[in-house]
Amino acid sequence: MRVLAQVSVEPDPAGLPGGQALQDLVDGIGFYALIVVVAAFLVGMALMAFGSLSSNPRSSALGKATAVVSLLAAFGIGAAAAIVNFFYNSGGNV
Repeated sequence: MRVLAQVSVEPDPAGLPGGQALQDLVDGIGFYALIVVVAAFLVGMALMAFGSLSSNPRSSALGKATAVVSLLAAFGIGAAAAIVNFFYNSGGNV
């Protein structure tokens, strides 16, 4: 009977050069993504108000949808690391 070597994966940002730079890059992308989400939310609210005041239900509905999608995007950006860590930890327990 042959025994296979045990293999493990332990992410280490210091393991390769540029680990901290990549972390800073991801943090910066998250910041810019949140700025875009805030802008989209504001555009959605303005569109909803404009549609409501001009008796245009299509514009109002589009504004509401834009606002909801931007809120979901903000949730996704905020939860991204936790979701990835959850699945990484779950996979490590298999």
